[in-house]
Amino acid sequence: MAPALLLIPAALASFILAFGTGVEFVRFTSLRPLLGGIPEPGGPDARQGWLAAMQDRSILVPLAWDLGLLLLFVGQHSLMATDTVKAWMSRYFGVLQRSLYVACTALALQLVMRYWEPVPRGPVLWEARAEPWATWVPLLCFVLHVISWLLIFSILLVFDYAELMGLKQVYYHVLGLGEPLALKSPRALRLFSHLRHPVCVELLMVLWVVPTLGTDRLLLALLLTLYLGMAHGLDQQDLRYLRAQLQRKLHLLSRPQEGEAE
Repeated sequence: MAPALLLIPAALASFILAFGTGVEFVRFTSLRPLLGGIPEPGGPDARQGWLAAMQDRSILVPLAWDLGLLLLFVGQHSLMATDTVKAWMSRYFGVLQRSLYVACTALALQLVMRYWEPVPRGPVLWEARAEPWATWVPLLCFVLHVISWLLIFSILLVFDYAELMGLKQVYYHVLGLGEPLALKSPRALRLFSHLRHPVCVELLMVLWVVPTLGTDRLLLALLLTLYLGMAHGLDQQDLRYLRAQLQRKLHLLSRPQEGEAE
């Protein structure tokens, strides 16, 4: 039991790292673009057009750097999710395989956020500058971001957050209950194999709904949109199962209220 208990601090450390990275990701994707984090040298008039930007090294170099950071994150996130790598990790790290995957993903995302190079002089796809849009568009974006993050948090709870973070695997191992996925139905396993990112729509809302869509933000939104889209393959059977599970969860949540009403 003692060696098994040593796994718990490792899983908790991975969870804390992932949680802190998630908080930082909210700041990176929502608070900074909505509240204004990067000043614009020379103002909006100093920005270049798209054709001129493609010939300006001061724009191309940071964009290439940002692209490299994103490809590093996407490569890590995809490579470590393959069956071959997961089998290797399970062989050498055992029940900590999921926790290690989560920790590496958090570290890769930290690299993206900490070393991201803004491109303030680059062209913009859209920008709310004139009143009343300069006042109301950021407010509307802020409300939609809050709603999106609340939905993301709720969906992660429905999809068993403890298992996604690797905590449940260690907990079951310590208690001798086996692998949590082994207790799930074939329909649930089929859904999980088709839906790697259950918060795709909400993340797309966060990525694209901003008052100003500059060059580096466009690169971030475009590449992550392509990646999220490629990671999904839902069919009608998956959607029926997902709808049934959501209805069951809502029914379970409403039962105590019915009891109080009686």
